[in-house]
Amino acid sequence: MTTPAAAPAGRPASRAGRDLPAAIGVALVLGVVVVGSLLVFRPLFVAVVAAAAAASVWELRGTLAAARGIVLSWIPIMVGGVATIALAWPYGLRAQVVGIALTVLACMVWRLAAGADGYLRDVSASVFVTLYVMFFASFATLLVSPDDGADRVLTFIIVVVASDTGGYAAGVVFGRHPMAPRISPKKSWEGFAGSVTGAAVAGALTGSLMLDHPWWRGALLGLVVCVTATLGDLIESMVKRDIGVKDMGSLLPGHGGVMDRMDSLLPSAVVTWILLSL
Repeated sequence: MTTPAAAPAGRPASRAGRDLPAAIGVALVLGVVVVGSLLVFRPLFVAVVAAAAAASVWELRGTLAAARGIVLSWIPIMVGGVATIALAWPYGLRAQVVGIALTVLACMVWRLAAGADGYLRDVSASVFVTLYVMFFASFATLLVSPDDGADRVLTFIIVVVASDTGGYAAGVVFGRHPMAPRISPKKSWEGFAGSVTGAAVAGALTGSLMLDHPWWRGALLGLVVCVTATLGDLIESMVKRDIGVKDMGSLLPGHGGVMDRMDSLLPSAVVTWILLSL
């Protein structure tokens, strides 16, 4: 669960600091877009993933430049990353390996024109963003490409949302003991317990009803994804603390930026694909 954006002036925030009506409205719109794309035409979901990844890179481009003067090779990242996400549908893991390798190489070459000052810093950041955003996002394509891909993605999303919602609710109501005060002060052990409960229940239900797995296997998936989602949130919180920003962007009212919603989804897509492919 990410640190919520501050509520606009004149509108009271929730106890957790989030503009709750705006956050709920945006979440519903995003849910309709994602679920609609899955039910109507699965390749359309790949386009949604690519658009979200590209928006995240655009946010990071501006945020890193303003906060630390880091210049991302954002054009190679976007072109190569979107191509990798799209080509993972027909070519799978081979597209990932080749696409990401070529994207990293393009970033290294692209940055040459700006000279030696800050070269290693900028290239390192570009490689990090390529892997963290584009490579991880391409696993969502691997999830949706099988015949039962829509059910796999819905299971993945429901589990992550249940983990996030359970953690948010339990943290607001019962949160007393900070989980990682140096990284994310509002994250509590009580909230984590809510995340674990929500994810395990959601995993057991979706695993048995949608994927025809034993309930315990779905619950195990939920537990692993909950841990991954929490770690993904903490990692992004650490990045934001390092560069001194509260949110990565402001495109999503009540949530912050697109990247602030992707933090738990990106690593969880990787882990979900691995577990469902075993």
